[in-house]
Amino acid sequence: MNIIETTDISKRYVMGSEVIDALKSITIAVRKGEYVAFMGPSGSGKSTLMNIIGCLDTPTAGRYVLNGQDVSNMSENELAEVRNKEIGFVFQTFNLLPRQSSLENVALPLIYAGYNKADRTEKAMLALKNVGLENRAGHKPNELSGGQRQRVAVARALVNDPSILLADEPTGNLDSKTSYEIMDLFDQIHSKGNTVIMVTHEEDIAQYAHRVVRLRDGLIETDIRNTNIRKAKLPVGVES
Repeated sequence: MNIIETTDISKRYVMGSEVIDALKSITIAVRKGEYVAFMGPSGSGKSTLMNIIGCLDTPTAGRYVLNGQDVSNMSENELAEVRNKEIGFVFQTFNLLPRQSSLENVALPLIYAGYNKADRTEKAMLALKNVGLENRAGHKPNELSGGQRQRVAVARALVNDPSILLADEPTGNLDSKTSYEIMDLFDQIHSKGNTVIMVTHEEDIAQYAHRVVRLRDGLIETDIRNTNIRKAKLPVGVES
């Protein structure tokens, strides 16, 4: 079953007299449970494609069906509802609220989803436990290491049981050892049946994915199954 289907989607930006075709006729399908990496140089269109798949933006032309629902021409409010229900985001810069505890950061999407406080706390604690950070529930982001902050961000992304986990350069601000630990966590998330899509410019990080899609100049250059999948060799440590 395809969870993502795009048909001839394009994205055009008009900036004064300049016209930029960020995406040109992209057709791609991602099956439920796949682990895909989008790669490409700066300006290739990978981030634009990620934004459209994540319902943060809409295509200028073409069709996008997410989990059986055509989201190509939805309003901002409709897209926001789909995002909160279907998609969990992990960003390079973590995007945690600095004055909120780990638990409060993880519980945030559940407020929008209408959960009461007791259920929010229970689900958020479980999500923290699943990333090995239940003992850091009361800590604020500045009391955590970079790896721990990214784990909190992953827990927040998964707390709503989304259809897709979207990760934009998830190891971009981390050292090598911590990067491997985060990728090991992604392996665990994928092994539980989750669909994982990440954008990365790092070849070694892309090799953790089971499929690598390379973009160039707004087009898909190659779309290849990864037969030499890299596995994280370092143990996951909550003190990283």
